[in-house]
Amino acid sequence: MWKHTFAALVLGCAFATPLAGAAQAQTLRFGLLDDPDALDPALSRGYTTRMVFAALCDKLVDVDAKLNIIPQLATEWTLAEDRKSITMKLRPGVTFHDGEKFDAAAVKYNLERYQKMPGSQRRSEIAALDTVEVVDPLTVKLNLKAPSAPFLAQLTDRAGMMVSPKAAEALGDKFATGPVCAGPFKFVERIAQDRITVEKYEQYWNKDQIFIKRIDFRTIPDSTVRLTNLRSGQLELMERLAATDLPDVKAQGKLKIGSTTELGYQAILFNTAKEGSVIGKDARVRQAFDLAIDREALNQVVFNGENLPGNQWVSPLNPNYVKEFPLPKRDIAKAKALLKEAGVTLPVPVTLMVYTTNEGQQVGQVVQAMTKEAGFEVKLQATDIGTALSYGDQGNFEAFLWAWSGRPDPDGNTYNFLGCKAAINYTRFCDVKAQAALDGQRLATSARGRATSWQHLAEVVLTENPMLYLYHRKLLWAYTPKLSGFVEANYPDGLVRFTGLKLD
Repeated sequence: MWKHTFAALVLGCAFATPLAGAAQAQTLRFGLLDDPDALDPALSRGYTTRMVFAALCDKLVDVDAKLNIIPQLATEWTLAEDRKSITMKLRPGVTFHDGEKFDAAAVKYNLERYQKMPGSQRRSEIAALDTVEVVDPLTVKLNLKAPSAPFLAQLTDRAGMMVSPKAAEALGDKFATGPVCAGPFKFVERIAQDRITVEKYEQYWNKDQIFIKRIDFRTIPDSTVRLTNLRSGQLELMERLAATDLPDVKAQGKLKIGSTTELGYQAILFNTAKEGSVIGKDARVRQAFDLAIDREALNQVVFNGENLPGNQWVSPLNPNYVKEFPLPKRDIAKAKALLKEAGVTLPVPVTLMVYTTNEGQQVGQVVQAMTKEAGFEVKLQATDIGTALSYGDQGNFEAFLWAWSGRPDPDGNTYNFLGCKAAINYTRFCDVKAQAALDGQRLATSARGRATSWQHLAEVVLTENPMLYLYHRKLLWAYTPKLSGFVEANYPDGLVRFTGLKLD
């Protein structure tokens, strides 16, 4: 029934005139799905913002194609025998975009800024950090409160990005308006909801491998319009090509395609503290909602089968996937029985906040149609990404179709969202056993020990269902044949590295 319901929906696509103007030589115009948020690594939460940071801000460490942690601003590191400190050797001769030198004092400043800055989104990521010790100008020692298995992996993202202490002090809470980092490109300008422009930093430590002179990150929310601009030569690269456009792009053969399965997940968050919310207050109602959804069918209808259905914080292909909890099958009869057991009045009203993107609204419509058969009445609330995140912070939602781009270590996909006092615990879920599992995996000294903690976490979270994991996106890039050096295998975290890219 739901298939016929969905087929009847009119899914409008917006079209716009291609962006005007010819590209300057060696300018890469990169089409983004949404407008990046704050260009301050301490405050940022957006996926597209991470793409801009990949050009602006080098990190202490990075990941390679196989998710191994590799040097970037730190050239080597040593873990103490008691696993409570990490000593790092820093790359010599590195400067920030304002000419200030990068050294151990800068590392200390940055990590302490992430710990103490009001509104820092990095605080819980580096919660294990106790103190930072400057050993010498190019050696820094990170002292931990306790052993932390995922700590080094946290530094492969924004918690490891280094900004100029001088610029950060001068700009204060306005740093995002003129970010100064130590990456291959320096900030030029930002036009809200339109573009962010960066240009090559000529004193970059690896400048001989940077061949692009300038990058224009252009915000084009509609995937059809992004593709139109790429085809007309107004872009050289676009992220998140719509899965429904993939067959046509392949058939035409004029553009190149790159893809990788994201490390993150797409999920529905339920606000367990929402006053008057039936689904927020009763796990049985959330379980019924889960059982009403056919993840495989959702993938086929909205994404042409390109995404990977999932039910956990990592995909079924990930070695940390808890196999004792496989992908659930749709079971309307069981869903109805759970609602009867909960004693709720039918239909159960649920307001589901979805992003204003085409795909976000389509997923919401399919979920709406599927769950109706079990006894739910879902109202969709289309909200722009920035506003939706603010509502998440405030607890001003009932259910939220949410996207998380993912981190190399599963801790980065769990602790911040399921920990009782975590920074992005939008669900307001707090469970003693879940917290013990989250803490346990950080303290574990072996892969087996961490696996046990992940199983304990799954036993709670996949029963209580504060987060209903749906699928893992296949991230699709499309780009002009004039762009060479694009190897998607090098981007397992979904972020383009600009080293080695050339425009012919």
